[in-house]
Amino acid sequence: MDGWGTLRRVTAHDSAADAPLPRRISFGGDYNPEQWPEEVWHEDVRLMQQAGVDLVSVGVFSWAWLEPEEGRYEFGWLDRVLDLLHEGGIGVDLATATASPPPWLSTRYPETLPQTADGARMWPGGRQAFCPSSPVVRERGLALVEQLAKRYSSHPAVRLWHVSNELGCHNAHCYCDVSAAAFRGWLERRYGSLDALNDAWGTAFWSQRYTAWEQILPPRLAPTFPNPTQQLDFRRFSSDQLLENYLAEQELLHELSPAIPVTTNLMVMQQTKDMDYFSWGPRMDVVSNDHYLTRFGTLPVHVELAFSADLTRGVAGARPWLLMEHSTSAVNWQPVNVAKLPGEMTRNSLSHVARGADGVLFFQWRQSRAGAEKFHSALVPHGGEDTKVWREVVELGATLDRLDEVAGSTVRSDVAFLLDWNAWWGVELDSRPSSLVTYLDRAHAFYAALWERGTGVDFLPPDGDLSGYRLLVVPTLYLCDTATADRVRAYAEAGGTVVVTYFSGIVDEHDAVHLGGYPGAFRDLLGISVEEFFPLLPGESVQLDDGTTADTWTELLHLRGAEALVRYADGPLAGVPALTRAQAGSGTAYYVATRTDAQGVGALVDRLLAETGVVPVAQVPAGVEAVRRTSEDGSWLFLLNHSASEASVPAAGTELVTGRSVEGTVTVPAGGVAVVREARG
Repeated sequence: MDGWGTLRRVTAHDSAADAPLPRRISFGGDYNPEQWPEEVWHEDVRLMQQAGVDLVSVGVFSWAWLEPEEGRYEFGWLDRVLDLLHEGGIGVDLATATASPPPWLSTRYPETLPQTADGARMWPGGRQAFCPSSPVVRERGLALVEQLAKRYSSHPAVRLWHVSNELGCHNAHCYCDVSAAAFRGWLERRYGSLDALNDAWGTAFWSQRYTAWEQILPPRLAPTFPNPTQQLDFRRFSSDQLLENYLAEQELLHELSPAIPVTTNLMVMQQTKDMDYFSWGPRMDVVSNDHYLTRFGTLPVHVELAFSADLTRGVAGARPWLLMEHSTSAVNWQPVNVAKLPGEMTRNSLSHVARGADGVLFFQWRQSRAGAEKFHSALVPHGGEDTKVWREVVELGATLDRLDEVAGSTVRSDVAFLLDWNAWWGVELDSRPSSLVTYLDRAHAFYAALWERGTGVDFLPPDGDLSGYRLLVVPTLYLCDTATADRVRAYAEAGGTVVVTYFSGIVDEHDAVHLGGYPGAFRDLLGISVEEFFPLLPGESVQLDDGTTADTWTELLHLRGAEALVRYADGPLAGVPALTRAQAGSGTAYYVATRTDAQGVGALVDRLLAETGVVPVAQVPAGVEAVRRTSEDGSWLFLLNHSASEASVPAAGTELVTGRSVEGTVTVPAGGVAVVREARG
């Protein structure tokens, strides 16, 4: 394949994992020509050609330009833009423009505006000021999509359809009456009867029993904690509603434009938990993602980037995906918007490529003069061509051209993480034993330890295929149904090694406790029983008898066939096991009952890697990231040096960035990158 135009779209009998990406690494960004005079467009194409740009997203926020009044469409400007891009050899990811309705829509149909849990109406003036359940927004949006598909489905520039933009970024949860009616419909389809709903929600508590569907509301502001299963189901409903919005547009595009694949840009990054993307990925022709460095998170930015990119690959079913947006330098929405250092943009980009991205796009092409994102960096900055950013953009374009042969290859790891958005939602709801326990905390801790040891990770949903993995990490899987627990047990009994962290297996899919002792769903597998939780106060810590420290969480744990590897050395549970190991069939199951420090996590990871025989992707010094992509044609070793020192790494083959032959070792400059097409052994 030789471009996005030849990408086969998914049919009703296919899955997104079967849709191959083109044999090229696409490069470009979000192009918003409506922000600029028409004479600038010709300059844009010249600069795109200079930088090696071959794919741009067009029309993401152009609804008000395409339909300035209800039912009156103006496509002349878009015709000229697409023709100009095509003449310049630049492909288009054409947006449906439904991401942000124009002012006329909410003025004429005020019932389309979203509402918060406390009843406040959210008004236009920003973006995404619409209720995701609104039939009016759906109707008007599909009318626009139909016009676009009929007009541009055969335009030679169009390579992809781009539905909406970052669905749910600002309006994931709407509590208005329209949403309430849609929520009730979703619940009726899910449960079938009020008796089943009352049982699942535990409405015998606090006199919450429902006798008519009309009595049920979204979890609006209440005098005290709302029903937790109601909250959980509302999150599920909200994710499903946003996915339904995507699918409605995708279905129409498939009907009117069957040759062109459809995507939307997800937001798989540290702070995004509102959409269950594992349920989205299989429904998408191409999985694409937006990622921005989180400067104020718990992980180093390059490690969090790797985590999110690996998770995106998991959402894509292990197939290549598209990086739809990231930044050339600073963003505009963090408390302090830090500029990227020289070389950082290239390392960020190639880290995504290393983990399966077959395209590197940015927000946005030309930095805006006005509006809320005018200080967000772009490929063409305010300073123009004589800038650090532009020089690095041109260099990156040339580098990606040299990596085209990597496209279509995949990444496979020996370590899997089981991740579930439902568990994420559940563990962070109200009235839990400790609000200090957060879902991603242990996932990040174990991932960071594996990253530091050069070990790759695959992310799987609860129903994912566990076969072939040597090590399975199950972090904070608070919500766990019987089927998931059975799969984990079968994996271990077949010879796998599994490590489960605290506050896992506590409740079923309805947030009802597995009785008989914690961690209910995993109790027998782990050979333990937890009598009582002993969470710690902020600032409190306990010592363990291996010399490490723990905080946040401890448990009164009893051995029921497992052995204690580490015990508490002090505190209220002195002498009680804190880390256990049990035989499970021909495999092994570990349980971590407390929030161990980085030294403790690292020591356990070292033990697990030694026992399972998992080896690093490559022998690299500290601060150097190593990832391998493979295909039937060969393998490519990506090396990204995040340190301030030059690094030498064992390798043999051809280094694609420089074109040099590699015999024995490759030198990666401080802050630099190398991609080695490995010699076949």
